[in-house]
Amino acid sequence: MKQRLSRDTYARIQDGLRARMAAQGFDGLLVDDHHHVAYLSGFFHFPNERPAAIWLTAKDCILLVPALEADHAEKQNTAAEFVVYPEYPGIEDAFSILLSKINPSGRIAYSPTTPVGRVKKFEQFAPNASWVMSEIVEDARLIKFPEEIVLHREAARISDAMVEAGLKLIRDAMADGAPLPTEAELARHVTGFGTKTMYAEHEDVVVGQMLAGGLVYTGKNAALPHGLPSADRVKPGETFILSLGCAVGGRFAESERTFVMGEPTDEQRRYFEVAARAQAVGTDALISGRPCSEANRICLDVIREAGMAHYLRHRQGHGIGIWLHEPPWIADGDDSLLQPGMIVSSEPGLYIPGHGGYRISDTVLITETGPERLTSHPRTIDECIIA
Repeated sequence: MKQRLSRDTYARIQDGLRARMAAQGFDGLLVDDHHHVAYLSGFFHFPNERPAAIWLTAKDCILLVPALEADHAEKQNTAAEFVVYPEYPGIEDAFSILLSKINPSGRIAYSPTTPVGRVKKFEQFAPNASWVMSEIVEDARLIKFPEEIVLHREAARISDAMVEAGLKLIRDAMADGAPLPTEAELARHVTGFGTKTMYAEHEDVVVGQMLAGGLVYTGKNAALPHGLPSADRVKPGETFILSLGCAVGGRFAESERTFVMGEPTDEQRRYFEVAARAQAVGTDALISGRPCSEANRICLDVIREAGMAHYLRHRQGHGIGIWLHEPPWIADGDDSLLQPGMIVSSEPGLYIPGHGGYRISDTVLITETGPERLTSHPRTIDECIIA
């Protein structure tokens, strides 16, 4: 499987933005967020102090790139012309080099993620342009192209396999009579498994900010939704969460499951089944045309009606795309409508201080006929017991 999208696909992505720009009266677009740069051109890089940016008009797509990264951009077959600047900070500012070359005028869009100081530079170096903050790229990224969905499906498959690899590490330790792995050992193992799988099975692996990884929590640590892996070991009688994901071609997926080491207690079973029911109801609620906030309410009401509202710590989910967390937000306050082609997580959770946590997450594609789970690892309590 080839991970990298073709130049033809990037041409369609750029043309989609051009259509949006024309509809909103923009003459140009200048974005410096590294996710936007990768989305529009296929240039993936680790962001640092040296800026990279995309300039897009009805006719042109130009990548502003430091000389240090120019060979890297060329090797990736980046779908843009290059304007290369020598170094940062340099004798002349990188954006001065770009804007003096293109001399923009008219209404020019920039992203809300662009630093205020950088916008001041835009205004200084291109005084004939009217600079307007816009979420035009963020809105375009909401709906995935078919070629992107193929990559998300593969990322979901590998994310599920990473969960299974974590379970195998535990079962192998049990079979050998060895100490059960620590959270950190589990995290390292599944990250290596995901990365090795991609390099073994894919061509032209796209390296962005993350290839594979995730969080592992066991016992009381699982009551912290974003706790970092520790040296604590998986223990009999406790629950643990594998919260894992990866990016194929720069497109993410996540698969999260809660497991019980040994026969669950009545208390563990009760918490697990409420979390699982909320996740099932919430996933079914991800219907095209429904406001994100309404889907979130339907999902979390399952937990509230079970008398466990005080164990809620977060929303139902979030969008997934060229980054792991991005719009839309399946949460109170986001009344945007779910649309076919969106990919989101469905991951309500219960977090009980001094006891543990229970979270199940699937990567879900919104379709015209209903939600489609892209991750499929078993998720019922009887399937998630480590005997």
